[in-house]
Amino acid sequence: MACLSLSQLQKFQEDGFLVLEGFFSADECVAMQQRIGEIVAKMDVPVHCRTEFSTQEEEQLRAQGSTDYFLSSGDKIRFFFEKGVFDKKGNFLVPPEKSINKIGHALHAHDPVFKRVTHSPKVQALARSLGLQMPMVVQSMYIFKQPRFGGEVSPHQDASFLYTEPLGRVLGLWIAVEDATLENGCLWFIPGSHTSGVSRRMVRAPAGSAPGTCFLGSEPARDNSLFVPTPVQRGALVLIHGEVVHRSEQNLSNRSRQAYTFHLMEASGTIWSPENWLQPTAELPFPPLYT
Repeated sequence: MACLSLSQLQKFQEDGFLVLEGFFSADECVAMQQRIGEIVAKMDVPVHCRTEFSTQEEEQLRAQGSTDYFLSSGDKIRFFFEKGVFDKKGNFLVPPEKSINKIGHALHAHDPVFKRVTHSPKVQALARSLGLQMPMVVQSMYIFKQPRFGGEVSPHQDASFLYTEPLGRVLGLWIAVEDATLENGCLWFIPGSHTSGVSRRMVRAPAGSAPGTCFLGSEPARDNSLFVPTPVQRGALVLIHGEVVHRSEQNLSNRSRQAYTFHLMEASGTIWSPENWLQPTAELPFPPLYT
C-alpha cells in the first residue's frame, strides 16, 4: 500500500512538499477526466453566477468576495471561469468547456467517482503513514489549466484560506490527471517555506457586508529564484503542506494541465477557524477520510 518510507517522510518534513510519481493509474486518471467531461457537459450556469476566478488580490475580493456563489460553494459542485471568457452580458466568448478554470468545492462528497478517489484505500494508507489520526476532507477542486487560457496562480499558502489553530494541520493532495510540465503550468515550490507561519489570511466578513471576504496581512515579495519547478507525470500525487509557498505559471502551451486536488485537516486537537470562508454545514459536515 501507499506507505511512505522514512526518507520520504523526512523529505516532506524538510521541504513541505513531496512528489509521489505513479500513485494513481492511467485508468484512474481517465475515469476522472471522463467524469468531469460529463459534469461540464451538463453544467447549467445562471448568468448572474458567472464568476471569473482570479488570484490577484483586488480581483479576488471583487469577484469572489462579493458573490455568494463562491462563498456558499463549500458543500456544492460549482463552476468558476477564466478571465475574459464572457462578454459584458455574461455570454460565453469561448466554448464553455474551454473557459472553465475550476470546479469546487465538494466533488469529494457529491460525486461517486471523486468520492472513490478521495477515500481510496491508498489515500487512507498514505494519511495513516503520515500519522494522521482523524483526517477530515474539507474541500476538493478540479483544476483545468486550459490551453493558452489557464491563468497563473500567484504565490500563496493554502493555510491563508484554510486556517487552523494550531497551524500545520492542513494537508493538500494534488493529483496530476494529465502531465504537468514547465510549458503547461506545473507547480513551483519554495522548499522549506512551511516553517515560518502564515503571512496573510482570507477571512469571511460579517454576514451581509460587502465584500464578503477580506485579507489580513499581505504576501511578502519573494525572490523568484527561490522557487523550484515540480513537473510530474499523469497519475502523480503531490503532497502539499498547508504553509508551503507555491505557485503555477500561465499555461501558454496548447495542452491542458488537469488536476484533482483536495485538502485534509487533522481534526484531533485542532480548531478550524470560524473566520475561514469555507465552513462545514448542516448538510455537509466535513467527512472523515477513514471509512
